[in-house]
Amino acid sequence: MKFGSTRGQSALVSFSEALLQGLAPDGGLYMPQQWPQLSALVPEPLPDLAAKLIEPFASGDVLEPDIGQITTEAFNFAAPLRAVGASGRVDVLELFHGPTAAFKDFGARFLAACLSRMRKSADRPLRILVATSGDTGGAVAAAFHRRPGIEVVVLFPKGQVSPTQQQQLTCWGENVTSLAVRGSFDDCQRLVKEAFLDASLRARVEMTSANSINLGRLLPQAVYYAASSLDVNARTGGKASYVVPSGNLGNVAACVWARRMGLPIDRIVLAHNANRTVPEFLATGQLRPRASVATLASAMDVGNPSNLERLLALFPGTELANQVSACSISDAQIRERIREDHATYGMTWCPHTATAAEAYALLPEEDRASHHWVLVATAHPAKFREIVEPLAGPVPVPEHLQHLYDLPSRFSEIGPTLSELVRATSD
Repeated sequence: MKFGSTRGQSALVSFSEALLQGLAPDGGLYMPQQWPQLSALVPEPLPDLAAKLIEPFASGDVLEPDIGQITTEAFNFAAPLRAVGASGRVDVLELFHGPTAAFKDFGARFLAACLSRMRKSADRPLRILVATSGDTGGAVAAAFHRRPGIEVVVLFPKGQVSPTQQQQLTCWGENVTSLAVRGSFDDCQRLVKEAFLDASLRARVEMTSANSINLGRLLPQAVYYAASSLDVNARTGGKASYVVPSGNLGNVAACVWARRMGLPIDRIVLAHNANRTVPEFLATGQLRPRASVATLASAMDVGNPSNLERLLALFPGTELANQVSACSISDAQIRERIREDHATYGMTWCPHTATAAEAYALLPEEDRASHHWVLVATAHPAKFREIVEPLAGPVPVPEHLQHLYDLPSRFSEIGPTLSELVRATSD
């Protein structure tokens, strides 16, 4: 299996080369050249299913013999479906049972397991740059913390993540450097891309990314869509439809990829916050990236989502609007949905999951009744206690999260320029 850039100006590369490079030399994102058809898959334990889904993409690669061990190491926590209400037609997919209580743990742990095996004989460290609007940086830091031969640099927008999120981004030290950028998430993301495209910097430092621009983040995220859709299919005989909290579109791309591979997935609804770039594009056909807007669902505060390029590579122009739909949810709607669903169902959502729950509630009754819906719960509500507890009461903190909250915080502050990033990360 080979992988090519969405922009078509870079040479094809292998699976492991795509993981190491992160971003293609022409600035594009790597895409597989073939799509294995996996409609014969059946429900089984997550690590085993993950190996079957990912192995075709690693065919012929140096990592191919290790994929089973890698998925066993990475997928060592559950992604359960829980019924919402008594209708039998709505589930929530809980993706917050990993080390940092967010869905990013799946991809981060898989990528860490892969890169660690590839770095055993390296003569210089590999530097991982990760821009985060909340959860990605914590998951990547946890996955790579203390791994030999690997350095991690986490960039997050100063003052635009929750206090508990910031603690998870800054509590590591050792081989993890945390940088608060005076700007937005889009500035952080731009700095990562500028670093990759700077020839003089890349000549001095070997770098890759752990954002969802990296192929190694997306493929493992497709696994939980495969697993949950197979579960729904086994129980109902039908396909699963998903409502996905959406920001940089990595999670959505993973769901679209799973459907492309033949998994029993029907509709895909993107639940955005007040950052309306994608809903407006799907509605009008006009793409107008803009500065991100700060919201309660801070991990989704993205005004120029990177993975839209991957989706448009599959479905150019207006074709994408025939494959997915999208809506925008306000902070007021997020608050009310947290309050209402806690009172009605006894379930407590984080602000991001609440966007999915609200998007589902806004669907026409006919649509809700004619599909089996899965709401994607991307983070544990304890990560957003400041927002959730006034609306739904006390939120118990999982023991593994409490441990991180008790550690000291370490970070530096930089301006949104490549020169300041280079200065802050120089030996």
